[in-house]
Amino acid sequence: MIHSKNILSSHLSNVATGLARLRGINDTAALSDGGFRLQFDEWDWEIGVGVYGLYRHAAATKDDSLIAALADWYDWQISRGLPARQVNSTAPMLALACLVDHLDRPDWEELVKDWADWLCNGLTKTEDGGFQHVTKERQNEGELWDDTLFMTCLFLAKAGVRFDRQDWVDEAVFQFLLHARYLSDPKTGLWYHGWTFRGRHNFAEAFWARGNSWATIAIPELLDIVPELGGSERRFLKAILRSQVTAMAKLQCKSGFFRTLLDDPTAQIESSATAGIAYGVSRAIELGLLDESYREMSNDAFEAVLGCIDDSGIVTHCSDGTPMGHTLQFYKDIPDIPAPYGQALTMLMLVDALERASD
Repeated sequence: MIHSKNILSSHLSNVATGLARLRGINDTAALSDGGFRLQFDEWDWEIGVGVYGLYRHAAATKDDSLIAALADWYDWQISRGLPARQVNSTAPMLALACLVDHLDRPDWEELVKDWADWLCNGLTKTEDGGFQHVTKERQNEGELWDDTLFMTCLFLAKAGVRFDRQDWVDEAVFQFLLHARYLSDPKTGLWYHGWTFRGRHNFAEAFWARGNSWATIAIPELLDIVPELGGSERRFLKAILRSQVTAMAKLQCKSGFFRTLLDDPTAQIESSATAGIAYGVSRAIELGLLDESYREMSNDAFEAVLGCIDDSGIVTHCSDGTPMGHTLQFYKDIPDIPAPYGQALTMLMLVDALERASD
């Protein structure tokens, strides 16, 4: 994979513009007047992933106008009143915890600290102390989902490092280990979408691609946020990641894509998972968690996703938000839509490539 910085920057700008066109899930609008502005109306996981991707774009390119656009969006949302706290509404907090490194905002700092404390002391826990995957739609009693690692645990780790709260860091790491215990399949190395303590099973036993990508992304991100994490915890997470990526490499389509059910050759291709896997694998290589033999896998996925970016900057072949499925067919029936997380995972992939580009 050889792309110039100019070409990568052009792709990145185009995808960011696509994000700015999204007013809601599957709801695009004309760009607002007066420069780059986020129009997404809801505070939940979809835009939470989106603003983290945009933040990483802004930080990598040192684009103060994008930082300002993010700040404007957060001020708008906070002034309206934030929704009830749950796992998915925590997702936008990750980018906010990053922004306080750039902007002097004591009010945001207090919100970050209060929300992190709530995760540890207020969020409903499952048996064994797991973060129950509570959403705005349902409590999901006794359930662990792989989405939780990205939606809550990365934020908790970042807040712990930022505010010198080792107990928050420890809790985030514990959640990674616990989720791996129940969601990582020792036979295949792949991750199940969820686990329930009520019946003690993995639902449809789906190796859902985007769910796997959350783990592929989150493990390197955690070890980057907490670089001093070592010993048995680091070794365990590195081994879990290597086992997963080795399994996924065998299931990658010749086109570079991954299918929405990784091990089902009849399932549709899915761009957001493919972008997330491309990014996560590349990050893991850069951090020394995987060796260079996995680079071709990441590059092939990268090229596949580039072909999904349309002229308006929207990333196509991105599946809709996916609750827990009780049959494998459920995952295959999820339609494709324009979505902030598809934009964001593609931006993360492009930012990583831009940072590695030589010219």
